[in-house]
Amino acid sequence: MPSMINAVLLSGFLMLAGLVPALAQPPHAAVPAAAQPPAFAGGGAQTCLKCHNTDAKVVPILQTPHSTQGDPRAPFGQLGCESCHGPSAAHVASRTNSPNVVFKGPNISPAAIRTQQCLTCHQAGLRMNWQGSQHQRNDLACNSCHTIHIAKDPILVKFTQPQKCFTCHAEQRADSFKYTHHPIREGLVVCADCHNPHGSPGPKLLKEFTVNETCYTCHMEKRGPVLWEHQPVRENCLNCHTPHGSTQPALLVQRAPYLCQDCHGESGHQAQPMAGQNLPGQIAANLRMMARGCVNCHSQIHGSNSPNGAFFTR
Repeated sequence: MPSMINAVLLSGFLMLAGLVPALAQPPHAAVPAAAQPPAFAGGGAQTCLKCHNTDAKVVPILQTPHSTQGDPRAPFGQLGCESCHGPSAAHVASRTNSPNVVFKGPNISPAAIRTQQCLTCHQAGLRMNWQGSQHQRNDLACNSCHTIHIAKDPILVKFTQPQKCFTCHAEQRADSFKYTHHPIREGLVVCADCHNPHGSPGPKLLKEFTVNETCYTCHMEKRGPVLWEHQPVRENCLNCHTPHGSTQPALLVQRAPYLCQDCHGESGHQAQPMAGQNLPGQIAANLRMMARGCVNCHSQIHGSNSPNGAFFTR
C-alpha cells in the first residue's frame, strides 16, 4: 500500500514539473481574436463640418451648449460630433451611414439606442424616471421631441412647446380651444408645468405624486387645511374639474346644479328643481337653482373655516 501511494505522489510531482503529460487532458479550444472596435475619425467637429458645413440642420449646433469646447462634460469638449453619433472613421472614409448612433435618416438607430446615448449625460434630475415611463414604453426617443442642433429647442420654449406635444396628443389640442381652458395657447401655461414627459412616479406623468398636489402648485388657496372639508375636493380635483378644457365655466366637467346632483340627488331642495315660483309659460322652477345654481348659497365649496360653514355657505 505505501509503495502505491508513493507512485501516485511521484507521478503527480512529475506532472507538475512538466516531465509527464497530464492524463486525459482535453485540448484547449481556440480563442477567437477580439473584434476590433470601430475607429474614431479624429479631428473633432472640423472633420464632420468639411461635408456638413452647409447643412441647416447641423451647423446651428455651434450655438448650443453642446458645442462648448472648454467644458469636458459637453460633446465638443470630448470627441465632437462622435461623442453622440459614435465612431465615424468608416463613415468619413466611405461617405456612407456607418456611425454607431444615427439620429436621422433611413438608417436611423432604434429608439432605445438613441435614448441611451443621451442618458449617458442627462440621466439625473427630471430624467431619472424615464425607464418604464409611458413615453419610453411607446418607443419614443429623446429626439422624437427634442431638436438638438438648434439654439432654442421648441420643446423648451413656452410658446412652442404645446404644439410639439399636440402632434401626438390631439384630444388635448381640441380641449385647448374650448370655452374655458388653461392659458396654454396664450403661452402662459405649458404642458411641462403639470407633466414630466420623462417619467413620473405619479399618474399620467404628473410632476407630483397626486392630481391634487399638482393642482396645488398654482391653486394654493385650495390646499387647506380647513375646518369644514368637502370630501370630493380632498379626494381628487378631477371629480369636478377637467384640466385641459371644458364647455362649462371654471373647467367644470358639467354645469351646475347637475354636477352637484351627481352626489346630492334625492334629499332636500336640491332634488326639487321644478318647485316654487311660476314663470312665463306656466313653468315652475326653484329660485335656488337659477343662474349659478348651488353656489348661489354654497359658495365655499372647496372648504370653509367659518364656524357656520358646515354647509359651505357664505
